[in-house]
Amino acid sequence: MMNSPSSNPCIDELGAPVQAAATPVPASRSAWLAVGSIAVGTFAMVSTEFMPIGLLTDIARGLNVSDGTAGLMVTMPGVLAAFAGPALIVASGKLDRRTVLIALTTLLIASNLLAAFAPNFATMLVARLLLGLCVGGFWTFAPAAATQLVPHASQARAMSIVLAGVSAATVLGVPAGSFLGTLFGWRASFAVTGALAAAVLLVQLWLLPSIPPVRAIGARDLLTPLTRRMAQVGLLAVLFFIAGHFAAYTYLKPLLQQVFGLAPNSVSTLLLVYGAVGFVGTFLGGSLVARSVRGTTLLAALMLATALLLTTVIGSGFVPGAVVVVIWGVAFGLIPVALTGWMMEAVPDAPEAGQALLVSGFQVAIASGALIGGVTVDSFGISSAMVLSGVLVLIAALIVGTLGRARGGASLAAMPE
Repeated sequence: MMNSPSSNPCIDELGAPVQAAATPVPASRSAWLAVGSIAVGTFAMVSTEFMPIGLLTDIARGLNVSDGTAGLMVTMPGVLAAFAGPALIVASGKLDRRTVLIALTTLLIASNLLAAFAPNFATMLVARLLLGLCVGGFWTFAPAAATQLVPHASQARAMSIVLAGVSAATVLGVPAGSFLGTLFGWRASFAVTGALAAAVLLVQLWLLPSIPPVRAIGARDLLTPLTRRMAQVGLLAVLFFIAGHFAAYTYLKPLLQQVFGLAPNSVSTLLLVYGAVGFVGTFLGGSLVARSVRGTTLLAALMLATALLLTTVIGSGFVPGAVVVVIWGVAFGLIPVALTGWMMEAVPDAPEAGQALLVSGFQVAIASGALIGGVTVDSFGISSAMVLSGVLVLIAALIVGTLGRARGGASLAAMPE
């Protein structure tokens, strides 16, 4: 059974104002440009989040710390983001989401500029903590805000465009940051990303309309998703799904080198392919989610499990490696769209609360998965980590396929307005 829609006839189940007329109204060009500005903001945010991975040794030398200490630049934003999403949704109250998104983009600019001019590592960590607030806030507010900018029938597409910023950052953002760092130094990478965020801010100031929330979200409201069976199922699936993914994804590069026996150039090529097909998978996910959120989530889980388990039996060489990377990459693209759509359907009357808990679930699963993967690789090798990851993802598929049946083939497009 679908959750009951809001009692307010002017509010749809995603918390968006709707027209009184029954005839659907196409989204205006400015509305799609506004959605695009949120997507580019996501691109800049994810690029900033993972920038230190490609520049870690350079930053460590520049700020006179060890590589291990420099790794805190990646860990600390993720930990803070797990708490930032729920905290910011409560703190924002009934504040216009236009104001919230603009504030988060401003925070992203500040983080990049502070990092670019950081005189020491302590300042760099402050910059990365600011980023953690931005990451937690952006994932909480951006998907719901984007769906409010367009008509009901276009909401899945709008969500996929925003989440495509993740894949685009994987394909272009992180490699471009590393390239800029090689040519002009690591500070230039942060400066350029900060400039991109500043351009996004100008567009958002110009195009983003008022996006009022339905009501203020209190601390007690964050418990709402935990009282909804399908939200519980989704969060449980996220823990296995994302932990399994990151237990393996953390070691994708050494997997290609050691198990498939590929040279550095071939590894670089397949990593680019991985990001590119993930980008395609995100847009494909938007179309599939509009038909069936549960079906899309199940498809992503089965594809990912297949890719992970194939690594142990498919053999070595470029072609087997490419097969695994393509399947894995498409599954990666489907994941954020499917899980975000799941939570929006599970808690249609409190979408931002659902997204806040989803952000926390993601961050906890990422940290747990990386830890589990590291212990497994050190103790039993990369292939064993792939098998363990595949099993975790299969458990997620089992959860979706059995406990998730209560929503049948429900989709975002099928939700009544």
